[in-house]
Amino acid sequence: MSRYNGSMTRRTGQADAQMHNHDQAHSHDHAHPHDHAHRQESAAVVRLTPGRKAVLDILEQAHRPIGAYEMIDLLAGPAGRRPAPTQVYRALDFLVEQGLVHRLASRNAYLACGHKHGASEPVAFLICDGCGQVDEATSPALAADVAAVADKRGFAPRAQIIEIAGRCAACVTKDVA
Repeated sequence: MSRYNGSMTRRTGQADAQMHNHDQAHSHDHAHPHDHAHRQESAAVVRLTPGRKAVLDILEQAHRPIGAYEMIDLLAGPAGRRPAPTQVYRALDFLVEQGLVHRLASRNAYLACGHKHGASEPVAFLICDGCGQVDEATSPALAADVAAVADKRGFAPRAQIIEIAGRCAACVTKDVA
């Protein structure tokens, strides 16, 4: 399944019914059958301007968090025409609002969404202090637990992002060896 159709749109979907850990080393287009086995596709289509599409493309190809000013440098390309910071921040804000991109507050950086979950669904990011890899994970259990905590306190969450810092399996293995 292509992320974009001819009119620069991207289909978004709902969350997997089972836990899905995002592996940064694999492609972001999730065209593999196992990635879609438990997913219900929504009819929502997000319209992307050329600028927004360029920002999203860079994030998807990077497979890592990118800060706004690094994004400006990457968008400048060989011609050296740097977009205005406000233009890049507006594009990033739009992509975050649409659930296509996540903002990692602890890194002040942005990461393409590795899932096709709902924009308001809780997401946990496992951030490796050693190599910088970021793994995105969601699950029905996480959603239920976060909802229970918020409901118990009468709290209406706007964003449900959990950032967990530590060491990835590869770095832990290096540490032990």
